Amino acid sequence: MDDPRHVPVLVEEVLRYLAPERGGWFADCTVGLGGHAAALLAAAPQARLIGIDRDPQALAAARRRLAPFGARAVLVEGRFSDLPQLLAAQGVGRVAGILADLGLSSLQLAQAERGFAFALDGPLDMRMDGPGDVGGRTAAQIVNRDSEDDLTRLFRTFGEERQARRIARAIVEARRQRPIETTAQLRALVEQVKSRPPGGRRRIHPATQVFQALRIAVNRELDELQALMKNAAEQLEQDGRMVMISYHSLEDRIVKNALRDLATGTVDPVTGRPHSESRVIEVLTRKPVRPRAEEVAANPRARSARLRAGRRL
Repeated sequence: MDDPRHVPVLVEEVLRYLAPERGGWFADCTVGLGGHAAALLAAAPQARLIGIDRDPQALAAARRRLAPFGARAVLVEGRFSDLPQLLAAQGVGRVAGILADLGLSSLQLAQAERGFAFALDGPLDMRMDGPGDVGGRTAAQIVNRDSEDDLTRLFRTFGEERQARRIARAIVEARRQRPIETTAQLRALVEQVKSRPPGGRRRIHPATQVFQALRIAVNRELDELQALMKNAAEQLEQDGRMVMISYHSLEDRIVKNALRDLATGTVDPVTGRPHSESRVIEVLTRKPVRPRAEEVAANPRARSARLRAGRRL
């Protein structure tokens, strides 16, 4: 069901950089519950939107939210790594704008059975595609089957967790007694392992980075984002806009580097200078755009959001 607490982040900034008043097709690659999509369609009556999401439950909620816009909103189940194919299947070539909000939706976080939230007790699943993704590994399968070295590498690489080895060793020891099958089990184990910082205060919950690492691994999120950034610019028409919202440094680094490379173009192997005519994108955000204090106060989930944007030359 729709989550009344769902509030899209950086809406004013998204609209400013996407400039939907130009009209044309826009691709919302993570349509989620339809918050950004509804704001875009309401702000620009001449704009049309293709909303993409790999989560069928989110798509169902977005379909209800965007129903008032009729044929201006087309919703498609799929992964944004397949953006060119998904657009072609709808008979759409290049688009006027591309948006990707890479955070979890409030619907996913609110459902204990999805296993995304360590604050709720549920099965360690974390598949964004839902239970229908029979070929994908669940977080429980990773936790209970991967070696200590593999878990250490996963927590360190995808979670930037400093105590990755200690946590991985504790998981391997605990699962010898019984499988780790729920979010509550994993949360309690991590809480026991991680030492409290000086002063006794933590900026984030001790399980945050472990859960982040598992979610990224289950859904191959960084591979998906790399593929999107590789394809997105070619799907933009001239003067088309690209807006990406990330929530942690791993995502932001991929977006930042991809935009930088597209803005630099090819480099002459002799002189080391970029060929200006090969530039594809003009970067519109010198630094990532962060939510204002007022937005964070009203919507704490926005606090880590970082927006970067580019314009197709």
